[in-house]
Amino acid sequence: MDKIEQLKKMIDESNNIVFFGGAGVSTESGIPDFRSDDGLYNQKNEYNYPPEYLLSRTCFNQDIDEFYRFYKDKMNCLKYKPNITHKYLKELEDKNKLKAIITQNIDGLHQKAGSKKVYELHGTVYKNHCIKCNKEYTGEYVFESNGVPKCSYGGVIKPDVVLYEEALPEDAFINSQKAIYNADMLIVAGTSLTVFPASGLVNLFQGKNLVIINRDPTPYDSRAKLVFHDSLSSIIEKIK
Repeated sequence: MDKIEQLKKMIDESNNIVFFGGAGVSTESGIPDFRSDDGLYNQKNEYNYPPEYLLSRTCFNQDIDEFYRFYKDKMNCLKYKPNITHKYLKELEDKNKLKAIITQNIDGLHQKAGSKKVYELHGTVYKNHCIKCNKEYTGEYVFESNGVPKCSYGGVIKPDVVLYEEALPEDAFINSQKAIYNADMLIVAGTSLTVFPASGLVNLFQGKNLVIINRDPTPYDSRAKLVFHDSLSSIIEKIK
């Protein structure tokens, strides 16, 4: 049996699948990732600081004009649409096989595809709040504003995106832990599994079938039943 047939069989025989995805899930929708050769961290930088600093809480607190100049230019993913992977996961959820999606992405594409149980470890560009009164604002409001977006009461608006130096959202992290621990199959895709604490979630998996799909090797490849070093879309096309 070849690897694609094995993967199909695993999915057919599983009833509590969890999907854990990173930037590679959304690159095929046109959204750049961070660490690949043409990713955000390796693009020509016309800003005063490196991306890691520009997306930090320190930058937000101390140099908010530069923070928002970078954030609006590089993190606006409102126009992008779900790809074959997002749509396939919605189909698995509709069949009651997929119980949860855990994502490191902030683009909301799983929800756009119709998935209901999505845990966003790094937040989302679609939710924003005033740091003074906590009034909520849409992603459209933030990205279409001039300069630093301000609340109608005058406070600065912050994206509900996890910045460097910030903790992961507690609810999403706890729910992700529970989902992985109880899963009978875990599909990890489009992530290098090098960013902690999110990558450590894989250690909680107690189920039968761990599958990793990523273009490059990950530190967890040796633990997986199946490993594909390929694009996610090419694998999904073959198993649909």
